[in-house]
Amino acid sequence: MSRTDSPGLSLLPDPEPAGDAAPAAVTRRPARTNRIAGAVAAVDLLMITVATLAAIRFRLDLPLFDPATDVIANTAQPAIFLIAAWLLLLVMLGAYDNDLFGAGMDEFRLVVNASLANAALVGVGAFLTQSPLSRALFVLLFSIGIPLLLMGRLGARHVLQRARTRGLLSQRVLLVGTPGHVSEINVVLNRERWLGYDVVGCLLPSDYAGIQSTSGGIPVLGTTDDLREHVDDHEVDIVVFTAGAVESSTELRRLAWDLEDHSNVEIIVAPNVTDVSSERVRIRPVAGLPLMHLGRPRSRAARSAAKRAFDVAGAWAVLVLFGPVLLAMMLWIRLDDGGPGMFRQTRVGRDGKSFQCLKLRSMVVDAEGLLPAGDESSVLYKMANDPRVTRPGRFIRRFSLDELPQLWNVVRGEMSLVGPRPPLPDEVARYEDDMLRRLNVLPGMTGLWQVSGRSDLTWEDTVLLDLYYVDNWSMTQDVAILFRTVWAVLASRGAY
Repeated sequence: MSRTDSPGLSLLPDPEPAGDAAPAAVTRRPARTNRIAGAVAAVDLLMITVATLAAIRFRLDLPLFDPATDVIANTAQPAIFLIAAWLLLLVMLGAYDNDLFGAGMDEFRLVVNASLANAALVGVGAFLTQSPLSRALFVLLFSIGIPLLLMGRLGARHVLQRARTRGLLSQRVLLVGTPGHVSEINVVLNRERWLGYDVVGCLLPSDYAGIQSTSGGIPVLGTTDDLREHVDDHEVDIVVFTAGAVESSTELRRLAWDLEDHSNVEIIVAPNVTDVSSERVRIRPVAGLPLMHLGRPRSRAARSAAKRAFDVAGAWAVLVLFGPVLLAMMLWIRLDDGGPGMFRQTRVGRDGKSFQCLKLRSMVVDAEGLLPAGDESSVLYKMANDPRVTRPGRFIRRFSLDELPQLWNVVRGEMSLVGPRPPLPDEVARYEDDMLRRLNVLPGMTGLWQVSGRSDLTWEDTVLLDLYYVDNWSMTQDVAILFRTVWAVLASRGAY
């Protein structure tokens, strides 16, 4: 599968170069993609070096496992070998592959696997050779180094995603398939701009010859018969085959052969399966057929006791930590206009049960009766510069402090830390059948809608993200969303 989290995208192996050199049209692309790998390698080297220096420093002060004998012999000199071996294993296990960066959990899994493999090889090697390697250095280095490496990768990913969101370091993508499937994939790629996929156009089967653009506005460059020509002309980095692109696996194989000497062009196959996480997909080859097994939707798993325990523990921890901030905000709101500091609003929770959602009041008293004129055609209506928002309200909305009282809703079992956005009753009354699946789980203080743009999202995007969360719930995803929420709040993206 693809190393991205984009629903429905699966990655085929990169074709090996067959000729002496790639065509001139693609010779400039390796430098651009390899710069990312080089920058990440430099971050890894910095983190490992810092971990090594810290381990040596603590080794001098804390002879926990071995006496302080010849420090240079059993500490400093082996450290150089450990750094070199660590980087070598990262390279060997593919931790610097160009299609790895920016999304997915494979990057972090490979870093941990390479680190543990390094620890195992060094430990076994030191035992077999009776090396005087300091045991304190060994334990401290990997205890400090692995978390530092992961933090460095997280920081590098954040920088890369920010750059791609601004249109930098993007990859030129050519979509291949029928107009409907091409448009469906294009919607996902446009929504997730941080992936850095810049769609230059699409190729359609010969049955659609003559069409100039799809209903989604994607320019049609030609037909699938001219794939290689358009890859060269438009300097394409990635070719995405969507459903309907070819009539048989033989045709797909032949198209891949056409790109065999384009060693830097990545091939992605997006089957007619969207909004399904990689955790629910298993590909099992049977007689040469890569059969895709889809796991059941996980809305029932989101009701587990483990998620509930995680919610309660997390909510109490944040309440204790931010309790003084919450009281200070309530006092500020009260002093500003004399109104109550807390605002209660009826929302619809799991299984359609209503509850009183708590928030810090960010608008004037009785703001619901003073709705300003605007575009109210959408189920989700929110103004960027709402005149009803008070002075304290602007501050607390910017950093999402108005949602802190919802921690009490979490403790009471009416909400979760992570989940779909809690809807209003009139919103639910206008739901279509598919949208009702959002009510299969507890609404959340944060969710995919929060870390993907908040109020900048369209109503349709919000629904798609919530349905994706409901069908693909996992505890790992919840933790990842919580970490991404911190970045989203600090950046104040879509907060108004």
